[in-house]
Amino acid sequence: MARDKTHDPGAVVSGTRAEEAGDASAKPVKVGKGLVRFGTASWTDPTMIAPGVFYPKGADSAEERLRFYAGQFPVVEVDATYYALPYKRMAEAWAERTPKDFVFDVKAHALMTGQPTEVARLPKAIREELPAELKEKKRIYRKDMPAELLDAIYAQFREGLEPIIEAKKLGAIFVQFPKWVFPSNEARELILETRQRLDLPIAVEFRHGSWFNEKNAERTVKFLQDNKIPYVAVDEPQGFKSSVPPVVVQTSDDLAVFRFHGRNAENWEKKGITPAERFRYLYDEDELADWTPKIAAVAKSTKETHVIFNNCFSNYGTTNAREAARLLAEMQA
Repeated sequence: MARDKTHDPGAVVSGTRAEEAGDASAKPVKVGKGLVRFGTASWTDPTMIAPGVFYPKGADSAEERLRFYAGQFPVVEVDATYYALPYKRMAEAWAERTPKDFVFDVKAHALMTGQPTEVARLPKAIREELPAELKEKKRIYRKDMPAELLDAIYAQFREGLEPIIEAKKLGAIFVQFPKWVFPSNEARELILETRQRLDLPIAVEFRHGSWFNEKNAERTVKFLQDNKIPYVAVDEPQGFKSSVPPVVVQTSDDLAVFRFHGRNAENWEKKGITPAERFRYLYDEDELADWTPKIAAVAKSTKETHVIFNNCFSNYGTTNAREAARLLAEMQA
């Protein structure tokens, strides 16, 4: 199939747009009394670190890349913690390599949200304590875990993030529920349990549209507002059972989150492709401009708003983050 030159034009065209967008994204944009941070959901995707895409020549190490990224954007989402528990030395490096006011949003581990995890990726101490029948499995779910080992997962997750917590560089833990988690008392209790166990700020993203259908929308919003839990508003392909509508609602005075997944409907539910391919989509300026007043409306009465571009194929996310920041800055001016 021929490439869509508008939404998949390649790194050179996207890079030119990034240069034209300027550097409004380098610092938070002030809206009313609130601050809006723009960034991406990765700084290490293989398509992003390819030569000549986003990082300058010579930025070849993990340290150099994070230092460069943190000079361009004031927030980033950490995706690796979904697959494997964080450890202190890594978080210490993140804290050391970023400016004082930089912020990390961290994705919750898969087991915290009912998704499977690979046994091989669990810490050795936890693997060794697994019952024999679980050790033989390739993947296990939360429901499989003995209670004391699930406690250890939460404890190690929090302990591993301690360096960025102490440095006041933690934004929120992004708790993302899979498409098989529907609105229910059990699911709502799990959200509250996750926040209580971690004792850290969380933000919630749903992956099934039923949370905001005619029957459940009001209850979903009330639950989040009553518990002051930030809702992650999403832009993503529509028309699938997993599609969540682009609902924008303030549910916390402290934090609001917007995540842009792209609109690559062809790849949205395709099996056997990388996340970068699934989110391979460069927004055009009109699409971004449609969101600018919505972001501004929430941001003016929220302490912090994070706008995260998850379309991290090549330099598409970084380009769109720059453009969206410029649009918001121009609107304020």
